[in-house]
Amino acid sequence: MSRLGDLIRTERIRQKLTPKQVAKKCGVSESYIMAVEAGTRIINDEQARRILRTIGLKQQTEADFSLDDIAATVDLTQVQPAMAQAVAKPKPALQRNPNGEDEKAEAERVAGSVWLDALQSVLKNVPVMNAIMQPIDHRLLPVINGRIEGAAPDKVFYFKVPDDSMRGFRIHSQDLALVVPAHSPIDGAVMLVEYNGHRNLRKLKRMDDFTVLLQHYDREYESEQVQLNELTCLGRAVRVEFEP
Repeated sequence: MSRLGDLIRTERIRQKLTPKQVAKKCGVSESYIMAVEAGTRIINDEQARRILRTIGLKQQTEADFSLDDIAATVDLTQVQPAMAQAVAKPKPALQRNPNGEDEKAEAERVAGSVWLDALQSVLKNVPVMNAIMQPIDHRLLPVINGRIEGAAPDKVFYFKVPDDSMRGFRIHSQDLALVVPAHSPIDGAVMLVEYNGHRNLRKLKRMDDFTVLLQHYDREYESEQVQLNELTCLGRAVRVEFEP
Protein backbone atom coordinates (compact mmCIF):
# COMPACT_ATOMS: atom_id res chain seq x y z
CA MET A 1 0.00 0.00 0.00
CA SER A 2 1.31 3.49 -0.82
CA ARG A 3 1.69 6.19 1.81
CA LEU A 4 -0.98 8.30 0.12
CA GLY A 5 -3.32 5.32 -0.19
CA ASP A 6 -2.72 4.46 3.44
CA LEU A 7 -3.44 8.06 4.43
CA ILE A 8 -6.74 8.06 2.52
CA ARG A 9 -7.77 4.70 3.95
CA THR A 10 -6.85 5.75 7.51
CA GLU A 11 -8.92 8.93 7.32
CA ARG A 12 -11.82 7.13 5.62
CA ILE A 13 -11.95 4.54 8.41
CA ARG A 14 -11.73 7.27 11.03
CA GLN A 15 -14.74 8.94 9.39
CA LYS A 16 -16.52 5.53 9.36
CA LEU A 17 -17.03 5.70 5.60
CA THR A 18 -17.05 2.80 3.14
CA PRO A 19 -15.13 2.97 -0.16
CA LYS A 20 -18.51 3.15 -1.91
CA GLN A 21 -19.58 6.17 0.15
CA VAL A 22 -16.29 7.98 -0.53
CA ALA A 23 -16.54 7.16 -4.24
CA LYS A 24 -20.06 8.61 -4.38
CA LYS A 25 -18.95 11.79 -2.61
CA CYS A 26 -16.00 12.19 -4.99
CA GLY A 27 -17.91 11.30 -8.15
CA VAL A 28 -15.72 8.30 -9.00
CA SER A 29 -16.17 4.55 -8.94
CA GLU A 30 -15.70 2.38 -5.87
CA SER A 31 -13.00 0.40 -7.69
CA TYR A 32 -11.13 3.69 -8.29
CA ILE A 33 -11.00 4.49 -4.55
CA MET A 34 -9.98 0.94 -3.68
CA ALA A 35 -7.18 1.03 -6.26
CA VAL A 36 -5.90 4.33 -4.88
CA GLU A 37 -5.91 2.94 -1.34
CA ALA A 38 -4.12 -0.21 -2.50
CA GLY A 39 -1.46 1.87 -4.24
CA THR A 40 -2.14 0.32 -7.63
CA ARG A 41 -3.45 3.54 -9.17
CA ILE A 42 -1.34 6.71 -9.39
CA ILE A 43 -3.20 9.99 -8.99
CA ASN A 44 -1.98 13.57 -9.10
CA ASP A 45 -1.76 15.91 -6.11
CA GLU A 46 -4.98 17.77 -6.87
CA GLN A 47 -7.00 14.54 -7.07
CA ALA A 48 -5.49 13.44 -3.75
CA ARG A 49 -6.38 16.75 -2.11
CA ARG A 50 -9.94 16.54 -3.45
CA ILE A 51 -10.46 13.05 -2.01
CA LEU A 52 -8.98 13.99 1.37
CA ARG A 53 -11.01 17.20 1.55
CA THR A 54 -14.14 15.27 0.67
CA ILE A 55 -13.67 12.86 3.56
CA GLY A 56 -12.92 15.68 5.99
CA LEU A 57 -9.14 16.12 6.21
CA LYS A 58 -8.12 19.77 6.38
CA GLN A 59 -5.10 20.87 4.34
CA GLN A 60 -3.63 22.84 7.26
CA THR A 61 -3.55 21.72 10.87
CA GLU A 62 -2.83 23.28 14.21
CA ALA A 63 0.77 22.04 14.01
CA ASP A 64 1.37 23.74 10.61
CA PHE A 65 1.66 20.38 8.87
CA SER A 66 0.59 20.79 5.25
CA LEU A 67 -1.11 17.97 3.39
CA ASP A 68 1.93 17.70 1.11
CA ASP A 69 4.27 17.41 4.12
CA ILE A 70 2.21 14.63 5.70
CA ALA A 71 1.69 12.60 2.53
CA ALA A 72 5.36 12.88 1.59
CA THR A 73 7.02 12.06 4.89
CA VAL A 74 4.88 10.20 7.38
CA ASP A 75 5.19 6.46 7.79
CA LEU A 76 1.63 5.51 8.67
CA THR A 77 2.66 2.04 9.84
CA GLN A 78 4.13 3.88 12.81
CA VAL A 79 0.99 5.95 13.32
CA GLN A 80 -1.82 3.42 13.06
CA PRO A 81 -1.19 1.60 16.39
CA ALA A 82 -1.25 4.92 18.25
CA MET A 83 -4.33 5.98 16.32
CA ALA A 84 -6.13 2.73 17.15
CA GLN A 85 -5.32 3.17 20.83
CA ALA A 86 -6.60 6.74 20.78
CA VAL A 87 -9.81 5.73 19.02
CA ALA A 88 -10.42 3.02 21.64
CA LYS A 89 -10.53 5.57 24.47
CA PRO A 90 -14.08 6.42 25.62
CA LYS A 91 -15.30 9.77 24.35
CA PRO A 92 -16.46 12.35 26.92
CA ALA A 93 -20.14 13.16 27.07
CA LEU A 94 -21.26 16.10 24.99
CA GLN A 95 -22.34 19.26 26.77
CA ARG A 96 -24.87 21.66 25.40
CA ASN A 97 -24.84 25.37 25.94
CA PRO A 98 -28.06 27.39 26.34
CA ASN A 99 -28.30 27.77 22.57
CA GLY A 100 -28.41 23.99 22.16
CA GLU A 101 -25.02 23.70 20.47
CA ASP A 102 -22.74 20.73 21.15
CA GLU A 103 -19.73 22.54 22.62
CA LYS A 104 -17.68 19.38 23.01
CA ALA A 105 -18.37 18.29 19.45
CA GLU A 106 -17.33 21.71 18.14
CA ALA A 107 -14.13 21.65 20.21
CA GLU A 108 -13.23 18.19 18.91
CA ARG A 109 -13.88 19.27 15.34
CA VAL A 110 -11.58 22.29 15.66
CA ALA A 111 -8.85 20.29 17.38
CA GLY A 112 -8.46 18.01 14.35
CA SER A 113 -8.62 14.29 13.76
CA VAL A 114 -7.47 11.62 16.22
CA TRP A 115 -4.83 10.20 13.92
CA LEU A 116 -3.19 13.60 13.55
CA ASP A 117 -2.68 13.78 17.32
CA ALA A 118 -0.82 10.48 17.03
CA LEU A 119 1.35 11.91 14.24
CA GLN A 120 2.88 14.50 16.52
CA SER A 121 4.87 11.83 18.37
CA VAL A 122 6.38 10.46 15.15
CA LEU A 123 7.11 13.66 13.20
CA LYS A 124 9.77 16.30 13.74
CA ASN A 125 10.13 19.76 12.24
CA VAL A 126 13.75 19.64 11.05
CA PRO A 127 15.29 23.08 10.39
CA VAL A 128 16.82 24.06 7.06
CA MET A 129 20.03 26.02 7.65
CA ASN A 130 21.79 28.38 5.26
CA ALA A 131 25.55 28.81 4.83
CA ILE A 132 25.80 31.00 7.94
CA MET A 133 23.85 28.38 9.93
CA GLN A 134 20.69 30.44 10.28
CA PRO A 135 17.32 28.62 9.99
CA ILE A 136 15.44 29.62 6.85
CA ASP A 137 12.80 26.87 6.57
CA HIS A 138 11.85 23.46 7.92
CA ARG A 139 10.95 20.01 6.66
CA LEU A 140 8.96 17.26 8.36
CA LEU A 141 10.71 13.95 8.93
CA PRO A 142 9.46 10.76 10.61
CA VAL A 143 10.92 9.88 14.01
CA ILE A 144 11.43 6.11 14.24
CA ASN A 145 12.20 4.59 17.63
CA GLY A 146 13.07 8.07 18.87
CA ARG A 147 15.70 8.67 16.17
CA ILE A 148 16.10 10.28 12.75
CA GLU A 149 18.70 8.49 10.61
CA GLY A 150 20.10 7.02 13.83
CA ALA A 151 20.60 10.42 15.48
CA ALA A 152 18.77 12.42 18.15
CA PRO A 153 15.98 14.38 16.38
CA ASP A 154 17.04 17.74 17.84
CA LYS A 155 20.60 17.29 16.48
CA VAL A 156 19.57 16.71 12.84
CA PHE A 157 19.24 19.53 10.31
CA TYR A 158 19.16 20.25 6.58
CA PHE A 159 21.91 22.29 4.96
CA LYS A 160 20.94 24.30 1.88
CA VAL A 161 23.83 23.93 -0.55
CA PRO A 162 25.07 27.44 -1.44
CA ASP A 163 26.85 26.72 -4.73
CA ASP A 164 27.72 24.16 -7.40
CA SER A 165 31.15 23.24 -6.02
CA MET A 166 29.96 19.64 -5.45
CA ARG A 167 28.18 19.29 -8.78
CA GLY A 168 30.52 16.51 -9.88
CA PHE A 169 29.24 14.50 -6.92
CA ARG A 170 25.62 15.15 -8.00
CA ILE A 171 25.02 17.80 -5.35
CA HIS A 172 23.85 21.11 -6.79
CA SER A 173 23.21 24.62 -5.56
CA GLN A 174 19.99 24.91 -3.51
CA ASP A 175 19.79 21.15 -2.88
CA LEU A 176 19.08 20.13 0.70
CA ALA A 177 21.57 17.86 2.46
CA LEU A 178 20.33 16.07 5.57
CA VAL A 179 23.13 16.33 8.14
CA VAL A 180 23.57 14.19 11.26
CA PRO A 181 26.12 14.83 14.03
CA ALA A 182 29.75 13.88 13.26
CA HIS A 183 32.59 15.92 14.71
CA SER A 184 35.49 13.85 13.44
CA PRO A 185 36.39 13.36 9.75
CA ILE A 186 35.01 10.16 8.21
CA ASP A 187 37.04 8.74 5.36
CA GLY A 188 35.08 8.73 2.08
CA ALA A 189 32.08 10.59 3.53
CA VAL A 190 30.50 13.81 2.31
CA MET A 191 30.63 16.10 5.32
CA LEU A 192 29.64 19.63 6.21
CA VAL A 193 32.85 21.37 7.22
CA GLU A 194 33.98 24.83 8.25
CA TYR A 195 37.30 25.93 6.81
CA ASN A 196 38.78 29.38 6.23
CA GLY A 197 35.60 30.97 7.53
CA HIS A 198 33.32 29.17 5.05
CA ARG A 199 30.88 26.30 5.51
CA ASN A 200 30.18 23.85 2.73
CA LEU A 201 29.96 20.20 1.81
CA ARG A 202 33.16 18.39 0.94
CA LYS A 203 34.08 14.78 0.30
CA LEU A 204 36.78 13.81 2.79
CA LYS A 205 39.76 11.53 2.48
CA ARG A 206 41.92 10.82 5.52
CA MET A 207 45.60 11.11 4.66
CA ASP A 208 46.98 10.37 8.13
CA ASP A 209 46.18 11.15 11.74
CA PHE A 210 46.73 14.86 11.23
CA THR A 211 45.80 15.58 7.62
CA VAL A 212 42.67 15.32 5.51
CA LEU A 213 41.97 15.89 1.82
CA LEU A 214 38.94 18.10 1.01
CA GLN A 215 37.54 17.13 -2.40
CA HIS A 216 35.11 19.09 -4.54
CA TYR A 217 34.11 18.99 -8.18
CA ASP A 218 32.46 21.81 -10.11
CA ARG A 219 33.68 21.94 -13.70
CA GLU A 220 36.75 19.91 -12.80
CA TYR A 221 37.99 17.89 -9.85
CA GLU A 222 39.86 19.83 -7.18
CA SER A 223 41.23 18.97 -3.76
CA GLU A 224 42.99 20.68 -0.91
CA GLN A 225 45.08 19.10 1.80
CA VAL A 226 44.47 20.65 5.23
CA GLN A 227 45.52 20.06 8.79
CA LEU A 228 42.81 18.70 11.09
CA ASN A 229 43.41 21.48 13.59
CA GLU A 230 42.42 23.99 10.87
CA LEU A 231 39.14 22.21 10.10
CA THR A 232 35.83 21.92 11.96
CA CYS A 233 33.51 19.05 11.09
CA LEU A 234 29.86 20.02 11.61
CA GLY A 235 28.23 16.77 10.51
CA ARG A 236 27.85 14.06 7.90
CA ALA A 237 25.47 14.35 4.94
CA VAL A 238 23.46 11.12 4.91
CA ARG A 239 21.25 12.02 1.96
CA VAL A 240 20.47 14.86 -0.43
CA GLU A 241 17.06 16.03 -1.59
CA PHE A 242 17.34 17.43 -5.07
CA GLU A 243 15.50 20.64 -5.86
CA PRO A 244 13.69 20.71 -9.23
